[in-house]
Amino acid sequence: MVVYKRATETSELEQILALQKKNAIASISATEKEIEGFITVLHTYEILKKMNDACPHIIAKDGDSVVGYALVMLKEFRDEISVLSAMFETAATLLGDKNYLAMGQICISKEYRKQGIFRGMYTYYKEELQGEYDCLLTEVATENSRSLSAHLNVGFETIKTQISNGTSWELICWDWK
Repeated sequence: MVVYKRATETSELEQILALQKKNAIASISATEKEIEGFITVLHTYEILKKMNDACPHIIAKDGDSVVGYALVMLKEFRDEISVLSAMFETAATLLGDKNYLAMGQICISKEYRKQGIFRGMYTYYKEELQGEYDCLLTEVATENSRSLSAHLNVGFETIKTQISNGTSWELICWDWK
């Protein structure tokens, strides 16, 4: 049975990194990329732990196995991952004084997809953090149509499309207020 919780153990962070590697754009075929979606950013253990220490990540577990994750990224980490710099710069202008956090990345193990875990993690994410934050911001590569569609179905709305480092990104926001 899949349960949703905040990441608290070293083994959970290590399993997040393993799941990231399996689903990285460089690790999958072009067909799989188109059908299943992909991960753009690979985190180091150090940055993943720093982010988790500041605000624990959301994970889906089946027994002892992490089968999905949704990373929590506070604004303070805006300079830690260079590919996200443009997102944070644009958000500062578009979101003004809203108290937001960034969804750093979401991924579900292939064996667990199409079982409601994506929506389950986001529902848990909102339940856990809406008391402290106005909205959740993230960006999805425009070519990652599966991920973009899934995010829009949960409640995110596109607030801007922008090109950064040669990639077209959909900047999307889920307003919790």
